[in-house]
Amino acid sequence: MAGLLYAAVAYVRNPVGTFVEELRRELHAAHTHADAHITILPPRPLQGSEEEAMELLQQVCVATRPFEITMGDVESFVPATPTVFIRVAYGAYRMRELHDEINRNGLEFSEPWPYMPHLTIVKSDTMEEARKVVEVARQRWEKFKDGRKILINSVTFVKGSGDRWVDVAPVPLGESEAKLVEK
Repeated sequence: MAGLLYAAVAYVRNPVGTFVEELRRELHAAHTHADAHITILPPRPLQGSEEEAMELLQQVCVATRPFEITMGDVESFVPATPTVFIRVAYGAYRMRELHDEINRNGLEFSEPWPYMPHLTIVKSDTMEEARKVVEVARQRWEKFKDGRKILINSVTFVKGSGDRWVDVAPVPLGESEAKLVEK
């Protein structure tokens, strides 16, 4: 997949997100370019225009109420990829439903892996490095005393390639109720 790609993410702007960003800076300083987020649609080329993709995203988000998820254990995708992450333990089905609703029409893409909601801590350069990082991350996560819940109340459409991504637009969840009240 070369060229411009698009994705949909839910930024994590609470103590869990701060924890992940600080841990990432410590464990893999070369990859601190991305804010803490849970990917809803992994990177993909568009099947239509950016405007059509935004329309679909807005339609789905308007019809989806905000929801809460709870983060679980630190895991890794080793040996498939050298990625260390925190698994979504509670509410993962809501993330999968949102993924499935958005992964159609101009945003449809045959993904190489089954969708699994998670919060990436580090994408290491090697499998061996990932094995070391996962142990440190587990120890730190066990000591994390703040809440592990995350409110998913918006989805941000992003575009980019490689390590450089920019926000296209944030789309709040559940706006249809507010718009109905205004009319």
